[in-house]
Amino acid sequence: MRRLQLLLSKNDTAKTDHRINVLPYQRRQLLWGVLGAFAALLKWVGANNPQWVETYYSRGLFRFIRYGIDYSVALLPFATMYILIPVLLIWTALTLRKWIKRSRNWSQRITDSLIAIVGVLGSVLFWFLVLWGYNYDRIPLERQLSISPRPLPLSEIQKELEEETAFIIEFRRQIPGLTDSMTFSHAQLPANLEKVLRSNLTVWLRSNGFPTPGRVRGRKMYPKGSFLRFSTAGLYFPFTGEGHIDPGLHPVQWPYVLTHELAHGYGFGDEGSCNFLAYVALVEEENPAIAYAGHLNYWRTLAIQYRRYEPEAYDQLRSNLPQGIQNDLNGINESMQRYPDLVPGLQYQMYDAYLKTQGIKEGMLNYNRVIMLVRAWREALKT
Repeated sequence: MRRLQLLLSKNDTAKTDHRINVLPYQRRQLLWGVLGAFAALLKWVGANNPQWVETYYSRGLFRFIRYGIDYSVALLPFATMYILIPVLLIWTALTLRKWIKRSRNWSQRITDSLIAIVGVLGSVLFWFLVLWGYNYDRIPLERQLSISPRPLPLSEIQKELEEETAFIIEFRRQIPGLTDSMTFSHAQLPANLEKVLRSNLTVWLRSNGFPTPGRVRGRKMYPKGSFLRFSTAGLYFPFTGEGHIDPGLHPVQWPYVLTHELAHGYGFGDEGSCNFLAYVALVEEENPAIAYAGHLNYWRTLAIQYRRYEPEAYDQLRSNLPQGIQNDLNGINESMQRYPDLVPGLQYQMYDAYLKTQGIKEGMLNYNRVIMLVRAWREALKT
């Protein structure tokens, strides 16, 4: 009888200890769920009060976040994602192993799993919004620049395309050592490309009244094709605060894509605004190779829209371009075809849905808003 009482006492103690160990874990996960929900509520409030977001977050808290990132982990000589991804994978594996070894009934395991999911989703949402995501709801770029973008009819798109055609012909002609028999290569880009692009962007932003805290990094993400196989040329990752570019891109695409990602890092959420900032930052560069890259990438955006309605006229326009420009366009196509999509259409659908959840109603079509912004900006400069 004495031995039975001792055994029962040990079992009760084990159960009590187990409860003590489990409950704090559950509380932590539920706390992250609450924090995530609270952060989402603040985003809803911010979406209806962009002036608050602009004042207290984009020009307030986010500036300190930017400094904190850029003068800590961003000082590493490589992308912080190379550390973060393995750490997350190891942490996930250890968590699963710990969960599997728990000697508990399945109903309790299911409960723990649901609580864990709430905690993970809540923590991801919380940190995404706090570190960068609220920038989606700041005062729109066009309002701050006092410009009035509007949809362009086909005749005006054609006019824009003709103007850009003149630009790309002229700037390519000015690039030292680059002839019509050659294709644009890395030899035409400055060795300190990231520094040059960041300087161009920050100078333009400051001259137009925007803060440029910190020193946003633009990283190359190897292996080549890591993004391109998911129909993505670059990525700004809020959890590390760094912009990334797929080095599998053709060299003439690097300046535009990298500047686009740096623009995200300085607090601009929607894709059309970042495309616009990439354009205006590049085309004012004294280096003709950088200016050419900016004009050519914008030319391609216009050409896609024009070809949709006037395919024969577009084919004629393209065939009349100098051979050097045709070489560059063919080189871009070849680079993209080298890394075909692993899951065709998946990235478009997922990112389209993501943009819409962030308040960008047009989804992926937001990328093309650059045409309206550039035209409105040019019209404002003329007045």
